Amino acid sequence: MTNEEKYVYWLTHARYDMDTAVAMFTSGRWFYVVIMCQQAIEKLVKGLYTMYINDTVPRVHNIKTLFERFGDKLTVHVSPEVYQLFDILSSHYLSNRYPDFMNDPAKNVDETNAKNILDKSKEVFQ
Repeated sequence: MTNEEKYVYWLTHARYDMDTAVAMFTSGRWFYVVIMCQQAIEKLVKGLYTMYINDTVPRVHNIKTLFERFGDKLTVHVSPEVYQLFDILSSHYLSNRYPDFMNDPAKNVDETNAKNILDKSKEVFQ
């Protein structure tokens, strides 16, 4: 499989997850909007990783950590706000993956938060 084919594989799944994030927003599932945005951006970054690094994608979920391995090879400027979004998304992934019954992560996401994260994720996705 070529690097481009690997990228298309990851991009296809990333698009599916972004579409799911939109569907979750439409249905009012605010927490899952954020989770699906995290999945979409993580998969997009993993696709870009295959293009620029030509290696097996590490089994990590911290978007910024992955991105920093190839980000200097991009021809576009990546703003501090994008890095901040990476951190926000990664933190939601971890809180969902390792929930703490005392601190329900879903309680911290309302419609406004979900919309903001969805809009920023769509922008980064482009």
